[in-house]
Amino acid sequence: MVRKALLGQLSDLDIRLLRVFRSVVECGGMAAAELELNIGRSTISRHVKDLETRLGLTLCHRGRGGFSLTAEGQEIYAATLRLVAALDDFRAGVDDLHQRLTGTLTLALFDKTVTNDQAQLHAALRLFTDLTPAVAVEIHVQALNTIERGILDGQYQVGIVPVHRASTALDYLGLFTERMDLYCGPDHPLFGRPGHDGDDDAIRRQNYAGLGYHSPNMEISHAMRLRRRATVNDQEAVATLVRSGRYVGFLPDHYARQFVDQGQMRRLDNPRFRYTVQFAAIVRHAPKPSRLVQTFLDCLRQAHGLAAEGG
Repeated sequence: MVRKALLGQLSDLDIRLLRVFRSVVECGGMAAAELELNIGRSTISRHVKDLETRLGLTLCHRGRGGFSLTAEGQEIYAATLRLVAALDDFRAGVDDLHQRLTGTLTLALFDKTVTNDQAQLHAALRLFTDLTPAVAVEIHVQALNTIERGILDGQYQVGIVPVHRASTALDYLGLFTERMDLYCGPDHPLFGRPGHDGDDDAIRRQNYAGLGYHSPNMEISHAMRLRRRATVNDQEAVATLVRSGRYVGFLPDHYARQFVDQGQMRRLDNPRFRYTVQFAAIVRHAPKPSRLVQTFLDCLRQAHGLAAEGG
């Protein structure tokens, strides 16, 4: 017998319940979502239960064992992200017709860009906020693959990422660069032996800590035949492992400078173990960016001294 779907026409209440569910998932549980949603835990629990009743599905496990999604809950969460993104696109389209800039800009950043003097994201945000006082801003710091996936599925509107492979589904706006060097900590065998920096084989024999997803970091480490012994998903973790004195790892010079100045790291002076990364703003190629997103891209161009689009 074919089971009849319990959910009929999607109502405002359903959308509200789905938004609550999304917040619970992203906060990691109902207790953690209280502050985000500004409602009590019992109310959040009731909303999730109402949603489960509406859908005829069990979305999550909660209790002493902690919060976790069921397989159905994971699919509903993914569908919720697509739905919310579509609603936001629709709202942005209507606002464009009325020549208003309202709503929310969702921006995803690759980590450790704030110490890069070339990165003028703060200046772009200042320009954007002055132009669009009614627009809220959400900033998420994520891994490169998470940002790209989030842009494609509509979870984020703009991403700031290191460029590593072009996708025809994305549009790129080059912004700034950063230099990556290999570093070691004070307890590492190479720390007090700068005379060995030019010995490629000596460097390759060291334990290497690198990013575990497709990125310039992964490409370069493979090309240089470094011996990966630790895998991480952000550069702060690389820095932590480097400071342990048991690993070498690539870090942006602007970020590592503070540790070098304090004697907690040393840069290996070998140009063959060095590379430069181009950072770009990415957006979906289609549909065309909303006026809100286009305004932020224009602010990025102005802040980074780039020519206006079409200029």
